[in-house]
Amino acid sequence: MSAFKYAIVITGGIGTGKSSVSTILRLYGYTIIDADKIAHQVLEENSALVKELFSQDILDKDLKIDRKKLAQIIFSNEKDRRKLEHFLHPKIRQEILNQASDLEIYKQYYFLDIPLFFEVGGRETYEVDKVLLIYAPREMQIQRIVTRDGISEEEAIKRIDAQMDIEKKKLQSENIIKNTRGLKYLQEEVENFLKTL
Repeated sequence: MSAFKYAIVITGGIGTGKSSVSTILRLYGYTIIDADKIAHQVLEENSALVKELFSQDILDKDLKIDRKKLAQIIFSNEKDRRKLEHFLHPKIRQEILNQASDLEIYKQYYFLDIPLFFEVGGRETYEVDKVLLIYAPREMQIQRIVTRDGISEEEAIKRIDAQMDIEKKKLQSENIIKNTRGLKYLQEEVENFLKTL
């Protein structure tokens, strides 16, 4: 039995539709602990240290961290990405665990939106029973990221390649929602999953 009995991890790859699933779940009244939001918060709180790690190259004109510049650096250089992850992930994990502990008291299901769940050690890092993978094939991921972020296909591929392959994640997930046919279908898939709880 896991430490977090009521936690369900939402994971997937970049451009698979995790945010859309989280939005649907919020509409149904579920609480979502969002690792990306926590990452932004941790980045702000530790901006001085992050600036030290990456020099002035990541700053905007107001000397604040420019997330786009930082993303370009870390997606182009694996060593830099690992340096940032090594610094951020323990802090992000601690905050997720703190929030999850507070929610366990209510004995109701809630969701942990953790894009890099498998990359950071999966169930060994987060003691949960249920993992829900949001799946879309690689080609669809590329198209969505190019459209959504206004970046080149090459840049989109770099971002996808920085994560574990979606097919490998699929093999490690017992609950899978396919996000390949639009929002209405996605909502039905989410509803079907919720019926199994």
